[in-house]
Amino acid sequence: MRQGRCKSLISPDNPLRLGAALQSLQSGPDMNSPTAQPAAHWLMSRPYLLLSLAPLFWAGNAVVGRAIAGHFPPITLSILRWSTAFIIALPFAWPHLVRDWPAIRERLGLMMVLSFTGISIFNSLQYWALEYTEALNALLIQSSGPLFIAIWSLLLLGVRLTWAQAFGILVSLCGVLTILLRGDIGALSKITLNKGDIMFLVALAIFGFYSALSVKRPAIHSLSFLAFTFGFGALCLIPAFALELATRPMAQFTVQNVAVLAYVAVFPSILSYLCFNRGIELIGANRAAPFFHLIPVFGSAMAIVFLGEKLRLFHLAGYALVLAGVVIAARRPLANPKQRKQAGLTDETRQKASSNS
Repeated sequence: MRQGRCKSLISPDNPLRLGAALQSLQSGPDMNSPTAQPAAHWLMSRPYLLLSLAPLFWAGNAVVGRAIAGHFPPITLSILRWSTAFIIALPFAWPHLVRDWPAIRERLGLMMVLSFTGISIFNSLQYWALEYTEALNALLIQSSGPLFIAIWSLLLLGVRLTWAQAFGILVSLCGVLTILLRGDIGALSKITLNKGDIMFLVALAIFGFYSALSVKRPAIHSLSFLAFTFGFGALCLIPAFALELATRPMAQFTVQNVAVLAYVAVFPSILSYLCFNRGIELIGANRAAPFFHLIPVFGSAMAIVFLGEKLRLFHLAGYALVLAGVVIAARRPLANPKQRKQAGLTDETRQKASSNS
């Protein structure tokens, strides 16, 4: 990727402002502002909006990660990403961390597992894989994310996909393939797989485990969960980081690379994980899974807006299929109270989560 393209993805003219977003997302029942509290509560109680924002923020990650694969070793990029995200989020999360610490300590083992899988391992493997695979391959493999979430939800929680969810995932997957293959199914035969693709597949299996297990997280504030997982996840990377420093060249710190680091610390990290974790809290892992398929939708839309790619019929057909599949899969409620309890989504859990977020 050329430098101009990379800069377009991380342009400072982007209308999102991190400070304002975090101030809104950190709102809780103890806020003094009578206007900010309802606005934040509205945002944090809209699962479909949150789960649409997460893939929007993730959309540029694979492309940007592929672009700087030769400039930052994978563990270095991962530890810098998460430690930077932790430092940014900590001032906003600190009062909630202090309040929620007893609940975190009670489920410390679970929190450590979530941090290690969803933060340390998943992202490091992803960046490592991007040193060997192409961005197209990565996006194609990423479309298998909902399948891994469904498998882990069944194994860990005993929650099966409903027919509507399975059909919706299939429809949205067809939309993803339409976009990525540019309407030419024959392009599949030209794609070659390598060890990077296998690593990316393993990374997605690990993230599916994290997504399914995260419904069992303690009922704490979203920023408490975020700060703990980011901080502990970064700590877990220190041994691998030390080994990488001894065996690979140092990272190249240019203006462009620092800008990329800022991008991955804010958008695919803080904002996307806030939205994704909260969305799973509200509707469960299986119903949230199809939103993964919005990543190539937003990615191709970014290419049209920022990189001058022409809007073609296959884009529109793919967008329609993905959106239809997401609607079909996500709007179907869980069938009965027993399934709701198995998914960790009882009314009591929901009420606790809403009051803490």
